[in-house]
Amino acid sequence: MVLRGQVSTVPNIQTQAGIASAADYAVCRQVMQNASKNYSFASKFLPQDKLHHVEALYALLRVGDDRVDVSHAGFDSPLAAIDDWEAAYWHTFETGDSPHPVMRAYLNTAVECCIPSEIMYDYFRAMRDDLTITRFPTFADLLHYMDGSAVPVGRGMTYILNVRDPYHFREALRGADSLSIAMQLSNFWRDIGEDWVRGRVYIPQEDLQLFGYSENDLAAGRVDRNLVDLIEFQFARTERYYEVARQSVAMLEAGRWGVMSGLEIYQAIITNIRRNDYNIFTRRAKASKWQKLRLVWGAYLQAR
Repeated sequence: MVLRGQVSTVPNIQTQAGIASAADYAVCRQVMQNASKNYSFASKFLPQDKLHHVEALYALLRVGDDRVDVSHAGFDSPLAAIDDWEAAYWHTFETGDSPHPVMRAYLNTAVECCIPSEIMYDYFRAMRDDLTITRFPTFADLLHYMDGSAVPVGRGMTYILNVRDPYHFREALRGADSLSIAMQLSNFWRDIGEDWVRGRVYIPQEDLQLFGYSENDLAAGRVDRNLVDLIEFQFARTERYYEVARQSVAMLEAGRWGVMSGLEIYQAIITNIRRNDYNIFTRRAKASKWQKLRLVWGAYLQAR
C-alpha cells in the first residue's frame, strides 16, 4: 500500500488504460449533474471526447467532499470516510484496479491524460481540514485551504484539455489555479448565509474586523453598509483572479469555449449578488437560463 504523502509509482500503469467501462463514466456523469448545475451546464460546451474525463475528475472530488459534508454512511465518522476514500485512491493507482466505479473511471482518465497521482495530496488534506477548521484568520489561510479544495480541479482540467504549446504548460497551470480560486471564492460569497448555518465562515477574520462586521451580524442576517463594503472588497480580490485566468484560457489546446463559459457563469455570481442588493442570507444569486445562454455566447466569441 502506498502511504499518505508518498508518490505513487506504478511502472506498468500505462497498461491499465481502458479499465473503466461506459457504465463507470455514467456514474461520474450522474454525480456531476446532481451536484452542480453551473458546472454541468458549462461542461456541455466542452469537446465530447473530453467530457467523460471531466466528469470523472469532478466525481472523484465530489464523492470525497460529500463524505465530509453530506453523509458518512457506512463509516464511524466523516474522518473515517475520507480516510477510506484516500486509501482507495492510492490503492487504485498501486494496483490498477478498484471496486468503485468512480475510482476506475478516474484511474483511466489519469492514465489517458497523464495526470500525476500526487496532484491530489492537498485535496485529501483540505478535506480533513474541513472537519476541524471552520474559521480562517487571514486570506493566506484561506488560500492554503483552497490549494486542496479548489486548485486540483483546475490542474486536472489542464491535463485533460492540454495546452497548445508544451513550453507554456506551467503558465497554463498558474492560470488554472487562478480560475479554480476565483470560482471557489465566488461560491463562498454566494453561500455566506448557508455556510453560517453550517457553522462555517469563509470570510477571513481579519476582513470582518477591518470592515466592522461581526459574527453577530452574520447571525442576524444584517445587510448594511459594512457588509456591502466587506463583500465589495472580496469581489475586487476575486476579480483579479478571474483576470489572470481569462488571459490563460487561450493557451488551452481544447475546451476553450467550455472553460470560458464556466468562467463567465461563475463570475456572474458577483453580478447577481449585486442585483440581489447584497442579500446573501435569503436570496440565492443564481443565473437564469437566458442569462447563462448570453454568457455562453459571449464566451464563444472570446474563445474564438
